[in-house]
Amino acid sequence: MSKFQFKQFTVEQDNCAMKIGTDGVLLGAWAPVAKDTFSILDIGTGTGIIALMLSQRTDAQQIDALEIEENAYEQATDNFENSHWNDRLFCFHAGLDEFIEEPENTYDLIVSNPPFYSEDYKTNNEQRDLARFQDALPFEDLIEAADLLLSENGVFAAIIPFKEEETFIAIAEEYELYPVKITRVKGTPTTEIKRSLLAFKRFELPALDSDELVIETARHQYTPEYIELTKDFYLKM
Repeated sequence: MSKFQFKQFTVEQDNCAMKIGTDGVLLGAWAPVAKDTFSILDIGTGTGIIALMLSQRTDAQQIDALEIEENAYEQATDNFENSHWNDRLFCFHAGLDEFIEEPENTYDLIVSNPPFYSEDYKTNNEQRDLARFQDALPFEDLIEAADLLLSENGVFAAIIPFKEEETFIAIAEEYELYPVKITRVKGTPTTEIKRSLLAFKRFELPALDSDELVIETARHQYTPEYIELTKDFYLKM
């Protein structure tokens, strides 16, 4: 499907190696936003889906996105320009290392749905591999960038495989970024936890807010929690 219609915007994805998936939608809907969020950065934006969702959810005046792969960058830029929020959205065609060389801004919210497949999964599609593999964006590089670019009271939010959660949190702590909210995601009540949604701040909170989200009870039978999370975006929710 080259076009994905949401309630308030459309996402073209025919030139993007990584199509819209549940992970991006989950992070876009879940990422904690404060009323006074002024600036947002989406690292590895792909189609631009997460940045667009956050444009809908917030009044942030500056929503920047970063994309290294040329076709995805062009697609995200088109998707931004064709949205209601084109005056607030901007996509940079650059790698993370380049972007952080001379950071001009800090951000109140940084989000990323990072590539996280290891070497074993390489295919013959270079674009898709670049989008999917951790060698394109190692966790340490992502967390170091978040530390450099996050405002004093800002939030850094990411979605990663559950099996990587402990490692990711340990690396974040080295940069003095501490988890304040964790939601662990299961496809159905009987399947194992597949993803972790993580939010970090520069200071520890007395208690960590953690919960579990189940997406479906049966095929296309969505749970009330998942509907509540995504109903502002999906047409049929």
